[in-house]
Amino acid sequence: MISIEKKLLSLKAEGRKGLIMYLTAGYPDYNTTLQAVKAVEAAGADLVELGLPFSDPMADGPIIQQAATQALAAGATVGKALELVTMLKQETTIPLAIMTYYNIVLQYGLKKFADSFAKAGISGLIIPDLPMEEAAIIEPACRQAGIDLIRFIAPTTTPDRLTTICSQASGFLYCISSTGVTGVRQIDYDQLAPLMTTVRQETQLPLAIGFGIGSPAAACQAAQHADAVIVGSAVMERLMNDGVEAVREFTSTIRLALDKGCECR
Repeated sequence: MISIEKKLLSLKAEGRKGLIMYLTAGYPDYNTTLQAVKAVEAAGADLVELGLPFSDPMADGPIIQQAATQALAAGATVGKALELVTMLKQETTIPLAIMTYYNIVLQYGLKKFADSFAKAGISGLIIPDLPMEEAAIIEPACRQAGIDLIRFIAPTTTPDRLTTICSQASGFLYCISSTGVTGVRQIDYDQLAPLMTTVRQETQLPLAIGFGIGSPAAACQAAQHADAVIVGSAVMERLMNDGVEAVREFTSTIRLALDKGCECR
């Protein structure tokens, strides 16, 4: 497996910003997800976050909720996601992280889940409904499997919690731009500057900002304060409306904007 931290830090050493793209596994089917991952990799994404559909996606906005609902209706399962990851590792080299909810992991079995996805080729695991106080229940299984358990911080994170989260984190820190669920919206990412400065005093891990990013301009503004940006709902909306080629073009425009550098550093 490719280390997420090493990948993002190598980009930072080159003076580049990381681009993380989210795709719902199994929407509208697994072959489309496979092609979409290949498309974003070819267009310059550095990491793909694969969302496992869940019936109660509490951190997700309307677009990703719709994608999850349709994927489940089409027969999405953890087993099929494992088959997808296995195929992706045969056809791509991009690092992959799984984003899912704790109930899915619990029902599958903590160790079994970590071991199975590690064997398939996953590098990271993101569980938005798993609070810091309960992360210890799965962290050992992830560590033994060689998977980074990605931790979250937000503008509402207290200083004490921030210190603890940073001490436990691996891979990268997922920095939520605002309270609420995912979805494209207007956010002044400059307001995150004090938080990001504080976080950098606590950890050397790469910092990635997510939630709200829906355009190259928004990605560039967010990237001024982080090492990477995470784009989700805007990607899925293009996939829903216009297909894989639109996802490729959108990824390329963000990659180009980030690489121009003048507004992003």
